[in-house]
Amino acid sequence: MVPELFRVLAAAQEASGGPDVGQLVGRFGQYGVVGLIVVLLIWGVLVPKYVMNNLIVDKDGWRAAYETERDAHQATRQQLAAAQASAEVANEQGQAMVRLLEEFGHRPHTAPRSA
Repeated sequence: MVPELFRVLAAAQEASGGPDVGQLVGRFGQYGVVGLIVVLLIWGVLVPKYVMNNLIVDKDGWRAAYETERDAHQATRQQLAAAQASAEVANEQGQAMVRLLEEFGHRPHTAPRSA
């Protein structure tokens, strides 16, 4: 069966530049259900159970990794938001202190800003 398949593929490639799918299906179709199963296996419509189980395990592993990463990024975003709020509070407190010192007549010494 395999040598016949190679002959059909070679003849189809020489004749039209590509394999004739109809002829291939016809060649395998003459073998009945077994030919249909072989064609479906070649096309990837049917896959063995162990392959499907491996794909499901792989999919579950990737999903778990995605959810773990998503949770880690959410925690990072929350920490950044808390740090930003803390920095804004500290900045506001510093500005209030400067205004208070200026009201009392003191001129606060500020560090020169770097560009």
